[in-house]
Amino acid sequence: MAELKSDHSLQNRRIAIPESRELDMFASLLERRGATVLRCPLVDIRDAPNPGPVLEWLHAFCAGSCDDLLLFTGEGVRRLLSLIDHHAPELRENFIAQLGAVRTIARGPKPGRVLRELGLKPTLIADPATTPGIIALLQTLDLKGRRVGVQLYGTEPNAPLMDFLASAGANALPVWPYVYADAAADAIVLALIESMQQGHVDAIAFTSLQQVERLFRLVETNRLKQALTHTLVAAIGPVVADSLRAHGVEPQVVPQESYYLKPLTQALIERLGSSPP
Repeated sequence: MAELKSDHSLQNRRIAIPESRELDMFASLLERRGATVLRCPLVDIRDAPNPGPVLEWLHAFCAGSCDDLLLFTGEGVRRLLSLIDHHAPELRENFIAQLGAVRTIARGPKPGRVLRELGLKPTLIADPATTPGIIALLQTLDLKGRRVGVQLYGTEPNAPLMDFLASAGANALPVWPYVYADAAADAIVLALIESMQQGHVDAIAFTSLQQVERLFRLVETNRLKQALTHTLVAAIGPVVADSLRAHGVEPQVVPQESYYLKPLTQALIERLGSSPP
C-alpha cells in the first residue's frame, strides 16, 4: 500500500483509539491528517506472569520438538525472543536456527515482518488472518503425526484450532508468551463513553478483540450500545468486527484487504473525509 501523505482530510474530527502497543504510531497517522486523537488504551500487553512454561517450551523447540510452527502474532515472536534474551541468552542462536528449519505458518503478514528482521520468512501465510483462515490453510496439508508448535496469546486456548489439529492427527504443542491486562483506569474509560453519548466523538477505532471485550465488561451494555450509535465504529479487521457483532454492534468501517493501521487510517479518511463533522 502506498505511503499515506499528510493532509487535512480528518480536520476537526475527534477519534478515540483504544490501542496500546502501537498507540503513538496510530495517533501520529491520524494527527498528521488533522484529527484530534482521544487516547484511551483499553488493554496492556505483558509478558507471561510465569516464564517457566514458556522457557520449557523454548528449550524443547530448540531441541527439535516441532516439525511445524504456527505463528499468530508478530508480538508473540518478539516476546519469545525477549524472554530468551532475559532468561536464556544461550538459546538465541539455536532458536533462530530452528525458526529457519521448521515449516512456519503465519496468520497474516505481521509474524512475517518479525521473521524478516531475523533474515527469515514464513513458509506459508494464512489469508484471511484469522483462525478460520489458518484452519483452511492447514486443511490443505498432511498433518498426521506432525508435531505442531502453536504460538497463541493471552490465555485463550483457541479450542477450534486445537480440535482441528487433534482431528488431523497432529500433536499440538502450544505456548502463550504474553497476556493482556486492563490499562486505562475505569474512570477514564467511562468519561470517554460519556463524551460519546453526548456526540463529542466522531469515531472509535478498535484494533483488537480484547479492547472490545474489556469495554463490554466495564460498561453496561445498553449504555455502551447507545454511546456507539452516536459514534462511527471502525474495526481493523474481521476478527475485531466479529467480536463487535457478537455484542450486537455493526462496525461501519472495516478495511477490505490488509488488516493493520495504515489501511484502517485510510478507511477512516474515506468515510469521515467525505462528510462534514
